[in-house]
Formats: sequence, structure tokens, C-alpha cells
Amino acid sequence: MLDPATPTRDPLLRLLERWREDPYGTYRTWFLWDQRLKNFRSIRRGISVVVAEIESGSFGNVYKGSSLETIVRSIAEQRQIFRGADHAFLWKPKLRIPDIYENRPNQLAFGNFLKTCACCSGRESKLVDAIRELDRAGIKGLGPAAANILYFLHPTVVSPFNTSIVKGYNALTGARVKLGRWEEYLAMRRGILEMNSRYSALLSNDLGAIAGFLFDVGSGRYPVPPRESDDEALTRWEEDLAAVREESAKAMRAIRAARDEDHTHTEIQGWLRDLGVAVGYDVWIASNDRNRPFRGGRLSDGCLDRLPEVLEESPSFDTIRFIDVLWVDTAADRVVAAFEVEHTTSIRSGILRMLDLALDLAQTGLSMFLVAPDSREAEVREELERPAFRRVADLDVRFIAYDDLQKNFEAITRFGQGMKPIDAIARRLR
Repeated sequence: MLDPATPTRDPLLRLLERWREDPYGTYRTWFLWDQRLKNFRSIRRGISVVVAEIESGSFGNVYKGSSLETIVRSIAEQRQIFRGADHAFLWKPKLRIPDIYENRPNQLAFGNFLKTCACCSGRESKLVDAIRELDRAGIKGLGPAAANILYFLHPTVVSPFNTSIVKGYNALTGARVKLGRWEEYLAMRRGILEMNSRYSALLSNDLGAIAGFLFDVGSGRYPVPPRESDDEALTRWEEDLAAVREESAKAMRAIRAARDEDHTHTEIQGWLRDLGVAVGYDVWIASNDRNRPFRGGRLSDGCLDRLPEVLEESPSFDTIRFIDVLWVDTAADRVVAAFEVEHTTSIRSGILRMLDLALDLAQTGLSMFLVAPDSREAEVREELERPAFRRVADLDVRFIAYDDLQKNFEAITRFGQGMKPIDAIARRLR
């Protein structure tokens, strides 16, 4: 392969450029997705819950409804490349795998693995040692799919892992990495780091970018460039690459639906913004939504440019700044109310952020609301019945239906003051 300094001759660099420009590739649909980073902190906290339950012996022997299911399902909802990430952890009773539910020593080994990885502050050698230690435990059915959990702890050190990523890596490098073995994963990881360093100008320190690229190649979205120095083969490949067309009509409908969802989400945030100002509070809009267009301006117009210093210095700041809407009493340096808008996205993600916020702030008088279409109330109640979310139920997170918000919007903005009017339209979930 030629040096990447000659972009017209390096087919891999050409492919990376095409991938970055592709509106339907993972770079634009997932890696640059403004919601992608929202769940990192909540997943990390969820891992600490799993570890604590394993150590205390309260984890149990059932996957469904467990704290592990909560975080793995949150990972699996991270769009394309993590779809199906939960399959490796689903309990398969006939095979008795993965053997971390019925075998206590294996469960402890898995918990120790997560704890070590969560506490090593990105030290590569410690992570690799923890992986090798887990591998030596020989836990049946627990292989490199666990790297998807580690990615959310150390995204600059650990690459995501699935079948398509392996296929993409093998196709581009000529390697023969096999699924299911940690040694194979570690060898692939070294190659991924080398590739990421060589093409750093088009990738990222976050290994999610190169994993997304490999996923798209392994999924067959792009033709694989020739590895040999063959001008004729390179020309044929360039023609194939140029012939890659846009996604099917089904994908187009999905993109339009996502845009409609964003529009509705923004509109509800705008209502909550205006209500907060009307009843006497300063308002914070999620940092990744601040520049969304709304009513001829920006969604964050008239809102706080930064949170009070005491909040920015709190350990929960990475969570606080991504909550959809916050009502803030700046004189008292405290969050009065937090709102997560869940139009069609996962209810579970919003609940996790609420839990994270409440546990880190540890303040009294914090009101928390899930705002969603009336039709999703039953789904919210069902989620809160999960054992992993009992703590959330104790925090009295309440539900506000779009219809109730819309019907009472004018009256609240004209006559409301403080939390009383919003409390009046919120529904208790217990």
C-alpha cells in the first residue's frame, strides 16, 4: 500500500474519504450523531452497579431484569454497530451460557474484570492484563463481545467488536481474525491502533470511528480496495466505488423519520424552555442541542450560556449538561427540575440519565420528569417495574404527556409561578 501522503494513489485513504462523505455511512449517522455521547456516563455508572451487586451477592442468577441487562440493552440501542450487542449476554438455558449467572466463581471473575477495567483510568497495560485474566478463567460463552462494554469505559483504548467489524478488518488487511477468542481480538486491536495512527487525519482518537468504518466495509457497504499494486485492479475498484449508490428507499424513509423525530423533540424542548422562563427560572438546554434552529432563532436563545460554577464542578457535570432541559435557580446554585424528552427514542436511556443526575447531585427538592407522547406512558411504567430501576421509582420521577403540556401551555405561561403548575399536570408513576 502506498503512503497516505499520496491520496490519489492510496485506495484505503480514498475509501476513508468516501466513508466520511457518505450521508448514510456510520461516520455521519452514528459517530457524529449528537446523541451518541449522552449514554457514556450512564453506562459507566451502570457498570459500577453491576460490580457492586456481584460483590455483594445480590446480582442473582437471571439476566432478564438485571442491572447487566439494563446497561447491555443501552449499548445495543446505540444504532448500527452495536445492534445485537446484547445477544452475547442473553441467557441460553440449553447451552448454559454465558456461564456467569449460575456459576458464582465465574460471576466474581466477570465482576472483577469490570471493576479493574473501570478503575484503571485508560492504562492500556492494565486493560490488557484484565482481559488476559478473564480469558484464563475460561468462562464458557463469554468472549470478546465484552469489549463492547469496555469501549464505553475507554473509547480511546478499546475498539468495539462484532462480526462485521472483524470481516471488515480481515478484508482490508488480509488477516484471518476469528470470532470468539480474546487472543484474536487483542491481535486485531493492535492492527486497528496501527491503522488508526496511520490515517489519523481522517479518523479520531475515539476508536468508535475506525470501528464504524470497519463495520461498513464488513457489512458490504463499500467494495474492498485491492491490496496489490495493480493499476488495472485499482481502476476497477475506483469504478466500483464510484458506483456505490445511495441507500434504498427504506433507508431514506428512516432518515426522514429521524429528522421528523428531531423536529418534534426540539419543539417540546422549546415549550419547556418557554415554560421555565415564564414560571421564574433560568433554563439550560442540553449542550448538544443548543444550536438547533427554533422559531427563527436558536433553541438556546434566552437560556443560560453556562451552568452555575458549583454544578460545573460537580462529578455529575457530564450528565447534567446533556439533560434535555433543566430549570435552574441560579441564586441558589441548584437544579430545580430536569426534563428528558423521549419522543421515539429509548425510555431506558432517559431513566438512566435521571438516575445518574439524582445520585450525583444528592440534593433535596429536585423534580424529575419524563416527557413523552401519551401513548408511551404504559412503556414508562413497565420500564420502572424493572428491578434495576427500583431506585428511580423511589426518586419519584414523574410523567408528562405531550397533550397535557400543550393544553396547559398558555395558562401556565400567563399565570404560573414556580413548580406548582407543572406539578399539577405531571402524573405519578407509582
